[in-house]
Amino acid sequence: MSEHSLKSSIIAWGCTLSLFLLLSYLICIAFGLLAPERFHMHEAWEPLLPGFEWLTLPGFLAGAIGSFLYGWYIAVIVVPLYRYFR
Repeated sequence: MSEHSLKSSIIAWGCTLSLFLLLSYLICIAFGLLAPERFHMHEAWEPLLPGFEWLTLPGFLAGAIGSFLYGWYIAVIVVPLYRYFR
């Protein structure tokens, strides 16, 4: 595989995973605002997303940025590993 192909695969997967995780985060936040407190997921997000705090603007933005960046982290690690083992 060429370097260009690897780079374009990482970019495609980075965008895909980042948007997937960001949308999942936004859906969980919306669910947390609508559902009773016993069903909230914010306790699961707090240890995974540095800076996340429930119902604060800085916490919300930190969670959104963290979710987006996790997608790129996964793409940068997984795509080359997949190509190596394939």
